[in-house]
Amino acid sequence: MTLSNLTPETAPSTAVLTTPLVEQAFNWRHCWYPVAFLQDLPEDQPYGFSVYDEPFVLFRSQDEKLACLSDRCPHRAARLSDGQIIDGAIECLYHGWQFGADGQCVHIPQLEASAKLPTNACAPSFVVAQNQGLVWVWLGEAEAADLDSIPTLPDLNKPGFVHSDCVVDLPYDQTYLVENVMDPAHVSISHHGVKGGGDRKNAQPLEMEVIENSVQGIRGRWRGANKPNGTWRDVAWFAPNLVLHTASLGDRGWTFGLALYTLPLGKGRCRIFSRGYRNFMRWGLRLKPRWLDHLNTNKILEQDLPLIVGQQAQIEQLGQSLEQLYLPLKTSDIFVIEYRKWLDKFGSSLPFYEGYSSSVRTQVNEESNHCQTLLDRFSRHTQICSSCSRAYRSTIRLKQTLAATAIGLAAVAIVTDGSITEIVALSASLSAAAIAAVVGKFQTHFINSYTRH
Repeated sequence: MTLSNLTPETAPSTAVLTTPLVEQAFNWRHCWYPVAFLQDLPEDQPYGFSVYDEPFVLFRSQDEKLACLSDRCPHRAARLSDGQIIDGAIECLYHGWQFGADGQCVHIPQLEASAKLPTNACAPSFVVAQNQGLVWVWLGEAEAADLDSIPTLPDLNKPGFVHSDCVVDLPYDQTYLVENVMDPAHVSISHHGVKGGGDRKNAQPLEMEVIENSVQGIRGRWRGANKPNGTWRDVAWFAPNLVLHTASLGDRGWTFGLALYTLPLGKGRCRIFSRGYRNFMRWGLRLKPRWLDHLNTNKILEQDLPLIVGQQAQIEQLGQSLEQLYLPLKTSDIFVIEYRKWLDKFGSSLPFYEGYSSSVRTQVNEESNHCQTLLDRFSRHTQICSSCSRAYRSTIRLKQTLAATAIGLAAVAIVTDGSITEIVALSASLSAAAIAAVVGKFQTHFINSYTRH
């Protein structure tokens, strides 16, 4: 699925949003789901994840191709993701059963060598694909998987474009995340003063138009009403997991895009894959370390995080529909309400959802409830981001080295009492200790969430 950019003058339809509604039905399993950025995927370890609380595991087969199985050993239901990779097969650490990329069992150590493996000793397998640096999984029948239906950003294939990627787990349902990122009105207030955020003085009525709405998604455009001839900004939601913001800046041919892929991990938890891209001021993205860019991205998400957690908790506690609870404005909330109404119309197959006038609500399971308490940045981002986890480990090693150096220099100062060496060693020891303290303080950026003052 190649996503065509919307042009405000003609607002042409695209191939992804054209089929008449009467001929369509939404099947959430017949969709591609983003799982991880390829650069964040471990090379030689299983990678567990879930979609609507259904567990899956990714691993690399012997030919280095990615494979996806149900994360449940058919022997005694242990998680395969807790296991290890041996010669391209994933081994369950409970009893050592091994499974190939197709899910077939290839070894059971408790059986004699001459014994035939049980025909039903297999784990369901799923189609895996890679596209523009993202790993995708198809949850439907393998023969129905269409690689062309993976959401593809055409600009990324053009020369001159650069992009930055970030993945974060969030402790609320996917529908609240989609609502949040389709809401341009909150940016000026919630993200005031943050780089890439907004400014309170720019809060204003918005001109908002819905251009297309079908089972495949929603497309629209918006601009500030205070500048009636201002530049239109385009927003599109491609069901079930991509919100795309694009804008053309000036007459220089500059283009900016923000692709926000989402994964419904389960009830009360989701994952966002943020990909910002542009064809101007490229040196900034090329020179800035990925982990440094993530500090700001996390800050932006964390400004909204407690608000959305509280919003979802209150809605679920009240048990009323959003139509009864919300007081939407035509000058700010059109896209949000359009999305919620889309769920009313097409969301009946989803395991759970919160539409505008209808919903399917389920109890938060024990694992999801536990995840809601994990609001620290380390749990939500650092441990699943290859760049930030490396940077975090580097700060640990640097802090330990500086602390050891400070202690060693202090010892030198003690044994050289009364000499110039004592003064030099003591000064160097204090400097090393001070730098270690600074590194330790910086280290907290990989652990703690941003809090408003």
